[in-house]
Formats: sequence, structure tokens, C-alpha cells
Amino acid sequence: MEVEFSKENFLLPETKYEYLDHTADVQLHGWGTTLKEAFEQCGVAMFGYMTELDYVSVESCYEIEAKGDDIEGLLFHFLDELLFLFSCEPFLVCKKLEITKFDVENFEIVCRCYGEPFELGKHPQGTEVKAITYSAMQVVQDVERSNFEVFVIIDI
Repeated sequence: MEVEFSKENFLLPETKYEYLDHTADVQLHGWGTTLKEAFEQCGVAMFGYMTELDYVSVESCYEIEAKGDDIEGLLFHFLDELLFLFSCEPFLVCKKLEITKFDVENFEIVCRCYGEPFELGKHPQGTEVKAITYSAMQVVQDVERSNFEVFVIIDI
């Protein structure tokens, strides 16, 4: 669902993700000082693998919801909803994700996705992401050190 937003004072977060090699696929590694930030970073990493985010402008905002049975299921469904947003109309490429509801007791997320529709000629084609997988998925939570990491293998 598209939602209104203001471009005034709009800031992009620091990049806290990387791509790790994996046989025939790629592993996304996102981190942050909160689990919510690690989820957001992992989602942006997926979009960054599909196109170069430097070419993406923030022109629209869509809101998605995801639910899971556990924390790994929540991460899987969150990324799957983002992939759906890219794969179907509006074909949105997100430059920033802002989770507005992060309920780890009921495993629910509501997220605002900022970006623009993918456009050949403007956005370089990266690698197509076919699916999110549970294979070797990890959610690392070190509360004492405020260190949270997620690892997700995507099928390319």
C-alpha cells in the first residue's frame, strides 16, 4: 500500500551490510545496534544486490506487513514481502527501509519502504533474486554488546 511521506529532512542510514560468497547463491549479512536495524539493513542489502542503490531516488513510499512463527520465520517473510514489492507492481527498488512496528513477541513487522519503481536505462541490472531461503539462516542477538546480526542466503 502506498503511503505519503515528506522528503524534507530525509536521511539515509549508514550502510551496515555485506555480501558473502556461497556456492551458487549469495549470503546477505546485515548488522546493527538493534535487531530491527539488522533486519532493515538486510532488506536494503537485498535491493542493493539487484541494482546499484546510488542510482535510486526516493520518490514514493509503500508499507508492507510480515508475520512469522518465530524470529527466523519473521525474517524470511519480511524479505519475501520486500521481494514481492520488487517483483510485482510497483516494481519498487528500496533505498531505505524503516520498520515502524517490530513485535518480537508476536513476530510481526510493519515497514515503510522508500524508493522508486525499477526502470531499465536508469537502474543498472544487478542479479535477479529468485527466492529467500531458510538455508543456514542465522539471527545473532548479543544484547549486552548491542550487537545484532542476520545472515540469509538468497537464491539467485
